[in-house]
Amino acid sequence: MLISPIPHPLHATVRVPGSKSLTNRALAIAALADGATTITNALFSEDSGYFADCLQTLGFHLEVADFQTLVVVHGLGGRIPTDHAEMFVGNAGTAARFLTAFAALGYGKFVLDGSARMRERPIRDLLEALNQLGVETACPSGCPPVTIHAKGLRGGSAVISGEVSSQFLSGLLMVAPCAGSPVEIILKNDLNSKPYADMTIAVMKDFGVSIEREGYARFLIAPQKYKAQREYQIESDASAASYFFAAPAIVGGTVRVENISRRSKQGDIAFLDVLQKMGCEVKEEKDSIIVGAHGGASLQGVDVDMRDIPDTAQTLAAIAPFADSPTTIRGIASARVKETDRVAAMCAELRRLSVTVEEYEDGLKIYPCAQIKPAMLRTYNDHRMAMAFSLVGLRVKGITIENPSCVSKTFPNYFEVLENLRR
Repeated sequence: MLISPIPHPLHATVRVPGSKSLTNRALAIAALADGATTITNALFSEDSGYFADCLQTLGFHLEVADFQTLVVVHGLGGRIPTDHAEMFVGNAGTAARFLTAFAALGYGKFVLDGSARMRERPIRDLLEALNQLGVETACPSGCPPVTIHAKGLRGGSAVISGEVSSQFLSGLLMVAPCAGSPVEIILKNDLNSKPYADMTIAVMKDFGVSIEREGYARFLIAPQKYKAQREYQIESDASAASYFFAAPAIVGGTVRVENISRRSKQGDIAFLDVLQKMGCEVKEEKDSIIVGAHGGASLQGVDVDMRDIPDTAQTLAAIAPFADSPTTIRGIASARVKETDRVAAMCAELRRLSVTVEEYEDGLKIYPCAQIKPAMLRTYNDHRMAMAFSLVGLRVKGITIENPSCVSKTFPNYFEVLENLRR
C-alpha cells in the first residue's frame, strides 16, 4: 500500500477503536463473574476475536451485536462449563497468557496452540507459577502448544519472573479470586510493563474484587466473587491513538483523538509525555486529547526509557528521523519476543530508509535524516510495524507498506482512519 504525503498542516479529528488490553481483560473477568455483563466499545479485531472464540470453545455464551462493538458475556461465577477444549489463539500473546491461566480453573484437559510465531513466544514462567499452585501442565518447548490438566485452582503461593511479560502476572491475578484458598504471588525480579498490571488490578476492582499488594513485589488475593456489570465501557485504545498523536510531529498542525483521557487506565497514554519532551503541545478537552506541533524542524530528539510503554516504541522510532537531534529508546528488551523481534525490525526498516541507527540489546539510537529514501517497508506480519511506519509516508514520497492487512490484528480500519487526516 502506497502512503501519499499530506502537503499541508493537519487539522483533523479521529476516533480509534476500543482498547485491546481492556477488552481482553473485561472479556475474561466478565466470564468469571456471576451473571451477564454488557461490554460496550469493545474491540473486535483479530486478537480479541480469538479471545472471544476461545471463551466460546470453553462453553461460555457470548452475544455480539452493534457491528461487533457490543458484546454480552454470560459469566458463570468462576466455573468453566466444559471439561475439554482445544483453543487456537493465532499470534495473540495476551490471549495465550490469559487463557492458559484461565483454563487452570477448570476440571479436565485443555490444549492451547497458536501460529508459527506464537510457538516461538515464551510462556514457561507462567507455567512454572501455575505448577507451584498445583496445576499440572505440559509444554516441552516452553512455548505453545500448552496442555493444561486442570483440577481447579487450589491456591497457595507462587514465585514468578516479571522480566519477559507482565501478562503472566495479569493472568494469575485475574483467576486468583476464583481459587479455593488465598493466592500469594511474589515477583522474583523487576516487573516489565508495570502499567499493564495496574490496568488488570483496576479492571478487577471495577468488577468488585480487591487485592493486597506491596508495590510490584508481592500480591495477596483472597477468594472473592466478581460482580457482573450491567454495562462496562471500554476506553479507546491508547496504543492505537499513539499513531495519530504522533502525526503532527512530522506533518505539523493538530489532531484531536476522541473518547480518550490522560486519566486512562492504559499506560500507553504516557506516550504523550514523550511527545511533549520532543516539543509537541498536548491539550485535553472533555473526552478528547489534542496534539499540535509545527512539524519537522521543531522536533527535538529524546533519550527515553520505554520499559513501561514498549508498544509505543515503534511510533517513536518512526518519527525520530525527523527530529533535530538523535533519539535513544531504552528498556525494550521485551519487544524482542512480541509479534516479531521488534528491536531488530525497527533497525532494519530504518536502515532501509537510509536512516543511521545503532542497535542495542534493549533498544536503539536513531539519528536525524535529512533525506529519507523511498522504500517498500516490511511489516514482519506485525500490526505495529505497519501502523507506525506508515507515518513516514505522510511526509516522504514513495513509502509503501508491505502486507497492510496485518493491521487487522488490532485495528482493522487503520488505513481508513489514517486517510481521514487529509480532510
